[in-house]
Amino acid sequence: MPSWAFDYILLPLGIYLARMTDVSIGTLRIILISRERKIIAALLGFFEVLLWLIVITQIMRNLSNALCYIAYAGGFATGTFLGMVVEEKLAIGHSLIRIIVPEKGEEISENLVQAGYRTTSLEAQGARGPVKVILSVLRRKDIPIVLSILKKTAPGAFYTIENARKTSDPELWKGESGEGESFARILWRRQSKIRK
Repeated sequence: MPSWAFDYILLPLGIYLARMTDVSIGTLRIILISRERKIIAALLGFFEVLLWLIVITQIMRNLSNALCYIAYAGGFATGTFLGMVVEEKLAIGHSLIRIIVPEKGEEISENLVQAGYRTTSLEAQGARGPVKVILSVLRRKDIPIVLSILKKTAPGAFYTIENARKTSDPELWKGESGEGESFARILWRRQSKIRK
């Protein structure tokens, strides 16, 4: 293999791929730290720094090669995006959904409870009159199910979703028997797939 092929094709490609991988790992590590997954975050940190050291060593050996700089920056950008996509697919952790509706509050709560979710309802005063606020803590991967229930029950409902760092009840998202998902929640998931 000619030296120019290594210097201008293989080396920048290797730097790009390694940087993309280490930044993806770093993005996941930061998200896991915020979710208090300490051991997994520490292991990812080890591999992240190891890859970074390999990449930076190659850059320092090839300071005159501008393609290495471009590959480094491109790998960083791609890794950031890729890390966020992977984390979104993994849906690690829990969320708090807050639903605010002027009507159909009882029906929304009832449908959520039937699907296996715990809810808390509050009476509140909005800018245009009385409203009901419904709160529920759930696994992030269950958000699409809850949103499909909400869309079916009250399509115009206002809601916000935020990360719940910690819950005092680790069994919160399990069925009454403690054996994983409730049957009703599984049915909601199947119905939403059929509608798609």
